[in-house]
Parts: sequence; structure tokens; C-alpha cells
Amino acid sequence: MKTIVAAGLISICAIGAAFAQGAPSNPGAKVYFANLADGDTVTGPIRILFGLSGMGVAPAGAEIEGTGHHHLLVDRPPMGQGEDGAEELLYSIPTDDNHRHFGGGQTEAVLELAPGAHTLQLVLGDYAHVPHSPPVMSEVITITVK
Repeated sequence: MKTIVAAGLISICAIGAAFAQGAPSNPGAKVYFANLADGDTVTGPIRILFGLSGMGVAPAGAEIEGTGHHHLLVDRPPMGQGEDGAEELLYSIPTDDNHRHFGGGQTEAVLELAPGAHTLQLVLGDYAHVPHSPPVMSEVITITVK
């Protein structure tokens, strides 16, 4: 009986993990900043162009294979390396000042950031705002706003 219960719990955990994980990404897919580079000094407002290769863009809620939508991380640790570590790669990206969602399928944004240094990272999310598996994310860049 204990073996059956343990096997059932393992199965339930495995099913739960599978549903929490993001949609599959295409091999070699990349997201990047098309008009900014690490170390750039800019003046506000800042226009940011989101680059994507190897996958397509679709709005949040549209479950279309090989697509996702952009999320811009501002002034936070790299995705998967923060306080919650790799676990955050398994769940929907939150919405707040550090996690900007572009669920309408936008490929650019205009931001007002305070003068000083800021870190930026792009993460492609699936139809439910979960990073793909494996994740499609840019390197973290640091810009300085004059």
C-alpha cells in the first residue's frame, strides 16, 4: 500500500511540474536588444526595440506553437538567478515595476527611467507568461540614463 501511495504522489508531482513548466522553445531561439548594448549611455525617454530570432511573436493567451511575447526585466537579478533561483523559470512572470509585460505582442517600448545606472533583460514568455523551456532570454545589460 505504501508503495502505491508513494507512486501516486510521485505521479501527481510530475504532472504538476509538467503543467507549471513553460511551452517548448525552438532550438537556437534568441531574444536581444536591437538598439541598445551593454554600457550605453542614453537620454530619456528610452525607446527599446526587442529583437527575436528563431521564434515568432503572439499575444498573451494565444497558444501558438513556436511563439511567445516579450517581458522586460528592469533593475533586478538575472532571470533564474534571483532569490527564487531556477524556480522562477517554472511559473508566470509577475507584473510590477521590475517585470514589464508586453502581452499584446509589442516589439518595442518607450520607458522613462530615473537618471543613473539600470539593468535590463528580455525574457520571452509563452501564452501564460511562463518562460519557455528551455528559456529564451537575453543577457543582462546595464545602461546609464543621463
